[in-house]
Amino acid sequence: MRSRRVPRVSCDVADTCPCGSGELDVACCAPLIAGAPAPTALALMRSRYVAYVRGEIDYLLATHHSATRDDIDRDAVTGWSRHTAWQGLEIIAVDADDTTGTVEFIARGATRGTPFVHHERSQFRRTDGHWYYVDGKQIAQRRPPAPGRNDPCPCGSGMKYKRCHGA
Repeated sequence: MRSRRVPRVSCDVADTCPCGSGELDVACCAPLIAGAPAPTALALMRSRYVAYVRGEIDYLLATHHSATRDDIDRDAVTGWSRHTAWQGLEIIAVDADDTTGTVEFIARGATRGTPFVHHERSQFRRTDGHWYYVDGKQIAQRRPPAPGRNDPCPCGSGMKYKRCHGA
């Protein structure tokens, strides 16, 4: 009997979802951004982070609750998304039931080379089977210490700070 070679399936890190879930993007946030309803407030939160990473502004507006959607400055959201190197999402706490949810998270990034930590407690509401972002309250953060000369640059370039944004 001749043995058959089974093709090896590998998971490239580039295929994992930017939301930090560890899941493949095609099974995590990509279907939500493509139009599938988010099953939970947490799933919507994660997909909105990915939408910022990818510049999916229409998705961000569509998943904003109608009661607060008109308060959104599309140009500001577009600019923040476009000029930011997103570095990760950390979920701190989730408190949700079938109709409302709160997700506390920390998003890290660097906008035009300036690092930031965005710590927020977001409110979500489920209406007609769809989850929507209602609003969020930013939680004050201490400014992270400035990188040392030999530390990696926070912009994600892979260079030392002194050779990149510290020059």
